[in-house]
Amino acid sequence: MVKIGKGKAVGQIKTEDLIKIKKHTLAKRELSKTEKKIRITVHMGTCGIASGAQKIMGVLTKEIEKRKQKNIAIITSGCMGLCSREPLITVEIFGQEPIIYQYMDKEKMLEVFKKHILEGKVITDYALARGKEEQIKERIKHKGNLPNEIVLDKSIPGIEEIPFFANQEIRVLKNRGIIDPEKIEDYISRDGYMGMTKALIEMSPEEIIQEVVDSGLKGRGGAGFPTGIKWRFAAQAESKVKYVLCNADEGDPGAYMDRSILEGDPHAVIEGMIIAAKAISAHQGYIYCRAEYPLAIKMLNKAINQAKKLGLLGKNILGTGFDFDLKIYQGAGAFVCGEETALMRSIEGKRGMPRPRPPFPANAGLWEKPTVLNNVETLANISQIILRGSAWFSNIGTEFSKGTKVFALTGDINNIGLVEVPIGITLGSIIYDIGGGVPNGKKFKAAQLGGPSGGCIPAEHLDVFLDYHTIKQLGAIVGSGGLIVMNENNCAVDIARFFMDFCHEESCGKCAPCREGTKRMLEVLTNICEGKGEEGDIELLEEMGEVIKDASLCALGQTAPNPVLTTLRYFRDEYEAHIRYKRCPAGVCHNLIKYSIDLEKCIGCGLCLKACPANAISGEKKQPHKIDQDKCIQCGLCYEICKSKSILKE
Repeated sequence: MVKIGKGKAVGQIKTEDLIKIKKHTLAKRELSKTEKKIRITVHMGTCGIASGAQKIMGVLTKEIEKRKQKNIAIITSGCMGLCSREPLITVEIFGQEPIIYQYMDKEKMLEVFKKHILEGKVITDYALARGKEEQIKERIKHKGNLPNEIVLDKSIPGIEEIPFFANQEIRVLKNRGIIDPEKIEDYISRDGYMGMTKALIEMSPEEIIQEVVDSGLKGRGGAGFPTGIKWRFAAQAESKVKYVLCNADEGDPGAYMDRSILEGDPHAVIEGMIIAAKAISAHQGYIYCRAEYPLAIKMLNKAINQAKKLGLLGKNILGTGFDFDLKIYQGAGAFVCGEETALMRSIEGKRGMPRPRPPFPANAGLWEKPTVLNNVETLANISQIILRGSAWFSNIGTEFSKGTKVFALTGDINNIGLVEVPIGITLGSIIYDIGGGVPNGKKFKAAQLGGPSGGCIPAEHLDVFLDYHTIKQLGAIVGSGGLIVMNENNCAVDIARFFMDFCHEESCGKCAPCREGTKRMLEVLTNICEGKGEEGDIELLEEMGEVIKDASLCALGQTAPNPVLTTLRYFRDEYEAHIRYKRCPAGVCHNLIKYSIDLEKCIGCGLCLKACPANAISGEKKQPHKIDQDKCIQCGLCYEICKSKSILKE
């Protein structure tokens, strides 16, 4: 039972009650702006909590209680997206621009509380500012022009003027940093469950499906298959029992798009699943979420319970006679269970291994019943498509790839975080306009797009449009949205070895091409990195890669060679240097690095001699030292510890 303000209690909620909750929550929020003149939001996603957000919350609570400040309200929200600047807080003083503070700790928080919150003085040193001059210069160097949306202004603006946020197109992430994910009323106040209401009351299953088809929404989990077409196949399948599944088994290294959405806006996924269920006439759903996401699971459980108590989930939703229930199934960490048929076998209690297709899940999926499986981001788009219409969704993007895409921007980038951009934006725009460029003046080398199933896109393709078709032509995939930026200090061969090691480790072993092929490719790559590469290895890798792609059972094996094949395509000279000259141009592969001492610079301090674990360095005090190459194990300790910079790395 939920009370709407001080009014009547609501048991089986109806449409008019949902609208009342929305209006009441909005009115309450506006009232709080005047009564509670100051509102502080502590952003409590996993990234924020890991950086100390809970301690910041404790400091704030203690200060407010100690000073008996009744005009200050503290609320929590999910991740803001700018994960590398956590802990983040947003300070809103009635009638003034909100200010976002970054890198908060106890001392900074106390200073912000005293000067800004109590005295109204913004501390510019801690606040997010507009585009920095050095970032602009970096952008000009790579693109040759100054983007109009960035200006050299050091003032403290609102969120819409901060480059990281201003250059994004927010749809899936529209509630980030705004709502408390633990309060269903907050979600409803932002048009939550209105798309579901329209779908259940005003639309037939075919009309729902047609709207999704017309939107052009493609699955955001990696394959990019048209969502509406998948739903239509399942709707046409003859069965009294059907299922709707959400794939939240996010396993790509460096990817956390689904986790952030589930932590900050869980009701968006639940609402999308209910609409999908109505479209295909399903009455049971499962969210398959990896167990390593405890906060996401907590928020999902809370959201499911709230929706059930309010009558938005379960029996007779909104009095329409439609039933839909939802359960969470925790995955045990197997990457292969992100593949749809392996995921379904896992829910059934069997070993998570892919099976041949056809039959496809739309006809024979979970327990051999017609099943629709979409990932978190795909489902989070659905309610807005139904509420606003397919034309609204498709008004951005490209001709064949509509809408926005969420990317997890990580690696050698200034602004590590979660970004949402129109499909068709250039890679350079994400890296420089939003990501702030590569740190420490390093050059951009490549971006690994699509996780271990994707491929490397080099600097020469910074102007490439990020859409499903164009990226595939370059040998990579958009995938679920992992985007790892690498600077000039990364070795292309070592990158390929890392991802092949991951794919080999995560192979289920069911089919020989993947099981044996990834093992053999890893052996060749490891030999090359260790200086044991031979002529013909490059051609062997290319041949094995094509065979594995063509012969593997599921997408894990079919895409596993991508990182190798793309690095061979764009960085073949690095492979050749490793094999022919036993040299790693990036200085990453230890066995191929040679350390020596510049006799003119060496002051004979003895630091390197003491640090060397192999006793490979000799020399008298205050006299130039030498390195015995036969004893040197290429550990690099001498290079790191040398104060006179006399150790040479070749």
